[in-house]
Amino acid sequence: MKTPEELALRIAELLDGKKATDIVILKVDHLTSIADYFVIATGRSAQAVHTLYEEVSDKLMEEGIPYRRNDGVRESKWIVLDYSSVIVHIFHPEEREHYNIERLWADGTNQVPFEPKAAEE
Repeated sequence: MKTPEELALRIAELLDGKKATDIVILKVDHLTSIADYFVIATGRSAQAVHTLYEEVSDKLMEEGIPYRRNDGVRESKWIVLDYSSVIVHIFHPEEREHYNIERLWADGTNQVPFEPKAAEE
């Protein structure tokens, strides 16, 4: 069983492996009771957003970690995956810019360090 932080980092790794951009992990347990972490990422198109959703949900299911619910899959503009302690937000670029949820949840101290490996390749 992964800790919430380990799960958030694993999700970020999966997103990075499929070329998600602007991956941010926020520790939000002191701000809300709905989750311990948010993982926020951007796909370059609606198709890319959907592919990122499939990657995360499929790989974690293979690891025995199913999500509780999802939303936005049909439109693939903003997909949310609820893993109880971790909520994943996968955005189309325009939606990410418009909603800017980091502004709502970042408090200047709660970003978890994550170094994308895809950028190194």
